[in-house]
Parts: sequence; structure tokens; C-alpha cells
Amino acid sequence: MQPRVGRFLRRAVPLAALLLCACAATPPVHVGTHNDQPPSARRVAQTDVYHGVSVTDPYRWMESLESPDVRAFVEAENTYAAPRLEALPATHGFRRRLEDFWHYERVGASLSGGGSFTVPEDVAGRTFYLHNDGHQDQSVLMVVDTQGVSPRALLDPNSLAGDRTVALSSYAVAPDGRHLAYALSEGGTDWKTIRIRTVAEGLDLPETLQHVKFTPLAWSKDGRGLYYSRYPLREDGLGPDDARPVSVWFHRLDTPQSSDRFVYAVTDHPRRNPYPRVSDDGRWLVVTVSEGRDETGIVLLDLRNADADALPLVARYDAHYEYLGNAGERFFLMTTAGAPHGRIIAVDARHPDANPEVIVPEGASTMDSVHYARGLFIVNGIEDAHSVVRIHTLDGGVQTLELPGLGSAVGFEGSPDAEAVYYAYTDFLTPQAVYRLDLRTMTSSRFSRPSTSFDATPYVTEQVFIPSKDGTRVPMYVTHRKDLRKDHSHPTMLYGYGGFNLSLLPTYSVPVAAWLDAGGVYAVANLRGGGEYGATWHAAGTRTHKQNVFDDFIGASEWLVANGYTSKEHLVIRGRSNGGLLIGAVLLQRPDLYAAALPAVGVLDMMRYHTASANARQWSSDYGLVDDEAEFRALRAYSPVHNVKSGVCYPATLVTTAAGDDRVVPWHSYKFAAALQAAQPSGCEHPVLLRVETRAGHGNDRPVWMQIEDYAEQWAFAALHSGLIVTP
Repeated sequence: MQPRVGRFLRRAVPLAALLLCACAATPPVHVGTHNDQPPSARRVAQTDVYHGVSVTDPYRWMESLESPDVRAFVEAENTYAAPRLEALPATHGFRRRLEDFWHYERVGASLSGGGSFTVPEDVAGRTFYLHNDGHQDQSVLMVVDTQGVSPRALLDPNSLAGDRTVALSSYAVAPDGRHLAYALSEGGTDWKTIRIRTVAEGLDLPETLQHVKFTPLAWSKDGRGLYYSRYPLREDGLGPDDARPVSVWFHRLDTPQSSDRFVYAVTDHPRRNPYPRVSDDGRWLVVTVSEGRDETGIVLLDLRNADADALPLVARYDAHYEYLGNAGERFFLMTTAGAPHGRIIAVDARHPDANPEVIVPEGASTMDSVHYARGLFIVNGIEDAHSVVRIHTLDGGVQTLELPGLGSAVGFEGSPDAEAVYYAYTDFLTPQAVYRLDLRTMTSSRFSRPSTSFDATPYVTEQVFIPSKDGTRVPMYVTHRKDLRKDHSHPTMLYGYGGFNLSLLPTYSVPVAAWLDAGGVYAVANLRGGGEYGATWHAAGTRTHKQNVFDDFIGASEWLVANGYTSKEHLVIRGRSNGGLLIGAVLLQRPDLYAAALPAVGVLDMMRYHTASANARQWSSDYGLVDDEAEFRALRAYSPVHNVKSGVCYPATLVTTAAGDDRVVPWHSYKFAAALQAAQPSGCEHPVLLRVETRAGHGNDRPVWMQIEDYAEQWAFAALHSGLIVTP
């Protein structure tokens, strides 16, 4: 494990200033700790007016992330928080549990780009998969060249940085299996560097591709190059400008990026980003143009004719449309248009405005993902917040894939001639096991099943349905010991997200296993704003309806207390990213209901979230914008930074963020922590700590050693304030 000494102050905040402070320079942050109080951050006279309403922003200066004042603030907060977290009674015990439980061999991983769990894939007679021997900080990309031959390491991210903070973000194998394109993230940034490696020799080609974030890596059918999306340069030419949309480019192997060929850009809309995919037959470049999940369009480029005009296949931007595959000019799409749970349609590229043919109609299940392989539509659906997989044929036949339990299945990607696809299954008590599904016989065989030292046999997961404030039925999973007595005495952690159509299905987690093993109860609420029940469920937790999400979570909290699982003295709440917003809003609205709160990398300043980047402005599909008066009033009513009330004794709160987070920039957490610390009244014994990791970003890019340190501190803080006694 990486030594802990110096972890917080290993480097200064690395991000370029996103915004300039709108006020005159004032003295730096005070770093004194009189009476064991946290550092006091200076306040400035900054006021903005929205639709006639004055809104103060006393911590606007924190948006200048590279300024000496912000660096001093971060250093002071870490200097205050680090020794206190290390000294907590449970920190060592959780660190030991996490180290023990994380040391198990596993296949597949969630990559740092924020994508889903990866499973093996067969390409041109080779099998590629991620593997971790249980002692590696980053999973290694392996390849099996021919059946019966031992796998070999093709790419080991652990060798790229001494502290293992360079992570594999995404990868794509060329159709001929000769080359691998892969994207790396350093220190947690969303900015990626793309390299290309020969599969046989394991050697990198000389070129690198830069100025990219979330792009697919779309190989041409002949494997001689790839399509990708990149940001334009700033006017000064010194770096990429993510305040403007991406455009699509083609890179030919063994050439510098400067010679890449421009392919496509959106010129009539400032917030629509195009992302490429090459059709399985190699004829079409399928460009998905997105402003938000429910505002997508699809454009086709005929790769046989370089001079052909772009052909709009879907141009309404009225729902979600996703390319699945095609047979010539007949394109198969999954869409929520006219079908909130999703359906599969066929659109003729020669007559795109004609009524589409319905291949798989909308059903009771929500279509979470759909893959087209060997002429089959593999529909990974959601029913009451767990996976249900059905396989449909073009002539209307359907078969249900039997899963091991009420959990989560991911994977199923394949080509039109694939003999098999891979998928993984997991639930709260079962680590991800990987299976190979033979598409000819429809039988599954186990590819890998991990064995962990966590003993799950004493535990059970139950699903309950609770009423929200308006009577809406909200699912929740509760995992606990089988012999639990419902006497209100159990330290309980409740997790939620509630946004961006993201569904929280049962998934195994080492930190959750450590919390259970220490004696805690773990609950997950499936809130509106997610995708569990389709587009309508998602929309019910967005824009002016966002308060529904908080009401659902509060309802879940009250249910846990009323039904004897816990009490307000033992209830901890946690969420990250959009879930960090959830926790910030809820702890302010119901401070009486919780013992402790753990908002991580949260979106917490709803007046200015959209100013950070073009990517952040796209979140308006869920949040809305202050430009609209109704949306402004909804945002102002719950924005955590703007709803902290002085003199209220808020629950014990550990705010966590990362200096390298350029997705949800850390000034959200800086402002919120400073406001909470200033508001806690004299005599309130509930601490507010801010912990800033200086060598990490937003996603799953952290090496295992860093995750262990992070969770050990968060769980120890939660244990102290919920009454959980942890053995060393």
C-alpha cells in the first residue's frame, strides 16, 4: 500500500482557473484553529441578481482554483481534517477490513471514464479482458491469442506512474485484432490521452491524440484508422476549449494528430456534441448528436463517398435515440419516443421521416441497454430496480435469460457474426461473476467467479417499497444481518442518487462489505430522477420537479426509522456527484433526521454550476438553468450553498472532493463546507470537515490504495457519529 504520509499535500491544486473572482483582492484565508474550530474562510461582498432576486455569493473567490488564496484554503482544511480523521477510533479497523476484502482476484472493472462494468470480448480470434490479481491498484488488460494458450498482459496501467494514478479510461480493439486504441487519464482528470498499441508485439505507435474527454474510439472497418471526437483549441492556441462542442475527426495510423482529417461538426447549435460509431458493415459513420440523454439526434455519413452530404436519420431531438445496428439502409434504434420505457424501431435511411417499424414494442420493463448481435436484440431491462434480460428475434420471438438472483447484469455486446457474448452478474452480496452466453444454444457458462474473504452468508438483502411525500411508490433495498432485531438501534447508511436517468441496481461493493462486516446496515433508495421506471420516472425528478428526489429520500429515511431498522441518532446518509447534491439538500432540509452526512464530489452551487464548462451546462437537462425564472426559483429553493442557515446545528458532515475533479469542479465542495463551518453555532458538537484529495478526480480513476484510505476515513467518521463500534 502507498504510504499515507503527505497524502493530502502531495501537490498543489492542478487545475487552471475556470473563472476569475469578481471582487477586489482581500486578505487570505485564516488558518487558525482557536478552540479547536475549523479554519475560517473569508467572505466577500458578491451579490448577483436573478429575475429581480438578489443572491449573495460570499465565496466566489474559491472559483479561482489556482489562486494562492484557494491553495491556502485547501491546505488549511486538509491540515485540520487529516489528523482528526486518522485519529478516529474506527479508521484502523476499517482500513484493515478494506485491505482484506479488496484482495481478491477479479475479471472486469468499471473504467475511469464513468462507463459501465467491462466484460471480456472476442475480436478476430482473440479474447480481451481486464484482470486484477487482487493486489493491483489498477486492473490489467489481458489478451488470449488462441484458445488453450495462457493469457498475457497487453497493457498494465500500474507501470505508468509510481503512485498508480494513471488509469485506463477506455479502449477499443480494431476489427482485425491487430491494434488497440486506449485512453489514459492522469491524476483523475477527465481529459484523456489516446495511444495506439500493436496487439502482437505490445508496442505503442508514435502518435498521441489529445484534447478529448468522453469520446468513443470508433475503428474503421479495415482497421487502418479510427474516428473520435475532440474539443477545439482555445483562441490563444494553448489548450483545448471545453466551453465549445466537440467535432468528429479521423486519425490514420502512423500519422501525427496534426494531419487528422475533419469529418463532422454541428454548426447550428451551441450545445450539441457529435460522437461517432462505425456501423458493423463498415459502410456508415453513425454520428449521435447529444444535448442531453432525452435530446438526441442521429446523422449518417456514407463512408463509401467522402463527398456525400450528411444524412439526418433522426432530427427531432424529442427523446432518446440509440443506434443498435443496421441491415443496409435499415437502421435499428432503441428510443423512448412515444415509449417512456423504451422500444426498438427500424428506420429506413432512404425515408427517415416515414413512420418507423416497431420491432420490439414497449413493455412493462424499462430498457436499460440493448445490444444487437447475431441478428438478436438482447434487451437488458429493469423491473422494480433489478435486471431482467430478454432476447428478441426479428420475427417476434422472445426468450428470457435466467439470472442467478435479483441483481444487476451488464455486458452483452457483440457483432453480427458473434458466436457468443459475455455478461456479468452481481448483487449486494455477490461479487461480479462473468459468464459467456452462447448465442446458438442460448446457454451460459461461467468465465470467472471471484472468491472473496468477505463471508456473505450471515446477511440478507430485502426489497421494500415506501411511500414518498406525494404517495409515489419508491423502491429501496436494505441489506443487513439475517438475525437483525428491529429495535431502532442499528447504525445505518442510506445511499441515493436520483438523477440523469441513472439506475441504482444491486451491485457488490468492497466498502459496503466492510460496513456490513463491522455491524452496520446498508440501504439504497431508488429515487425519481433515475431510470428505474423509464423516461417518465426520470423526468419526475428533474428541473422544477427536483424536490421530488429529496422528498423520496426523506421518505426512505423516515421509513427506516419508523420500521425499527435505525433511529435518527444512528442514521448516516451518503451520495456522490449528483448524489452529493442530494445529500447536501436533504441534510439542510431535515437536519433533525440524521446523525451524519457524507456528500462526495457534489454539485452544490446550483446558481453557477453551468459556468464551469460546456459539459456542466449540459446538466441543465436535469437541473434547468437560472436563465429561466421558474427553473431559477426551483434551483434557489434547494441549492445547498445558498440554503445554509446560520445558527442551525447541522448533522456531523464530512465533505469530500478532489482537486483534480474537472467534471464537478471542487469549488462546489469548498463553498459548501465553508458555509456549513461558518453556520454551526457555538456549542454545536457536530463537526464539519472538508477533505480534499490532491491526486484524484471525479470517477473510478483512483488506485485501490487511495480508495482504501478514502473509505476508511469516511466510514470511521460515519461510525463515530452513528454509534457503530468497530473492532481494530
